[in-house]
Amino acid sequence: MKALFLLLFVSGAALADDAAMLQCRSLTDIASRVKCYDAIPLGAAAPVAAPVAAVPTAQQREQSFGMETVKAPKAAEPEEHKSISSSIAGKFDGWSGNELIKLSNGQVWRIVDGSSAVLPPLSNPKVTVERNFVGTFFLKIEGTNNSPKVRRVQ
Repeated sequence: MKALFLLLFVSGAALADDAAMLQCRSLTDIASRVKCYDAIPLGAAAPVAAPVAAVPTAQQREQSFGMETVKAPKAAEPEEHKSISSSIAGKFDGWSGNELIKLSNGQVWRIVDGSSAVLPPLSNPKVTVERNFVGTFFLKIEGTNNSPKVRRVQ
């Protein structure tokens, strides 16, 4: 509905501008013709700028990280948009396939590659969720070289 209204508004302004241009064009005296053209408001038929999309804040980007509908990142996407850092609250001693892992920032990620690992007990280990170039997410856990494939569920 907004688009239709905008289209009608712009086309109406363009028609009004065209009418003024035709009126000026019909004048034969050059001085009068120039005055007529100068009297036409410049903004009458100016194109309406498209609304600018709000740039998300770092906190909003972190909260939505992994929940995007488009998986693969854009080529020009800054490096800080390709990962988030948090921690796993409390004691952590590994994972098994299909397990849910809740991060301190409230995000919940599921192990989706069927992997498992038994680790020496870690207390509040720092983690980084990284998105690779094809859009797959991996959970890097401090204190281990294993990085299970994950998918955000909450």
